[in-house]
Amino acid sequence: MTKSRLEAFSDAVIAIILTIMVLELHPPEHGAGLSSLVVLTPVFLSYVLSFIYLGIYWNNHHHLFQIVLHVDGRILWANMHLLFWLSLVPFTTAWMGESGFAGDPVVLYGVVLLMSAVAYTILTFALLASHALDSALATALGRDYKGKVSLAIYAAAIALAFVSPWASCALYALVAVIWLVPDRRIERTLGRTDG
Repeated sequence: MTKSRLEAFSDAVIAIILTIMVLELHPPEHGAGLSSLVVLTPVFLSYVLSFIYLGIYWNNHHHLFQIVLHVDGRILWANMHLLFWLSLVPFTTAWMGESGFAGDPVVLYGVVLLMSAVAYTILTFALLASHALDSALATALGRDYKGKVSLAIYAAAIALAFVSPWASCALYALVAVIWLVPDRRIERTLGRTDG
C-alpha cells in the first residue's frame, strides 16, 4: 500500500482542526477598543499553545512519513487513532481558554495531549513493525528520548493541574518548547541514504 493517501488525508484533517480552532475565536461582545481584548487573553493563549502543538504534530508527521517506505492496515488505524485525539484539541482548547484555565479543563487538555502523544508512539511502533530492524526508519527513530520525556511531563502536568492549573500549563508549554527545537534524526538519516 502506498503512503500518499494517508499523508494527504492526515494533512487535510489537521488543516480542518486548525480551521475549527480559529473559528472558535470570537471578538469581544462589548467594546470596540483594544482594551476590550484583555478579557480574551486566556482564549488567545490557549489558542496559541494548541496551534503550536498542532504545528509540531503536522511537522513531525510529515518528517516521519518522508522515511516510511510503505503502510498497511495496522498503520492506517494507528494514524486514525492519532487523528482522533488531535481532533479533540479544538474542544479542549476552547474550554480551557473560556474557563480562564480552570482546573478541570486544564486536566482534560492534558489528557488529550497525553493521549495524542501515546497515539503518536503507537503509530511509530506500527511503522517500525512493518519495516526491517535495520531500516532507515528504525535508525532515524532510535530510542526516542524526547517522546518518552514528553509522556512523563504530560502525566506530571495532569496531576499538577488539580493543584495549580497555571503550573500545569507551564509544563505543557515546556513540552512544546522541547519539540520546537528541530529534531534532525530523520534529516540525518535521509542524508545518509540519499548520498
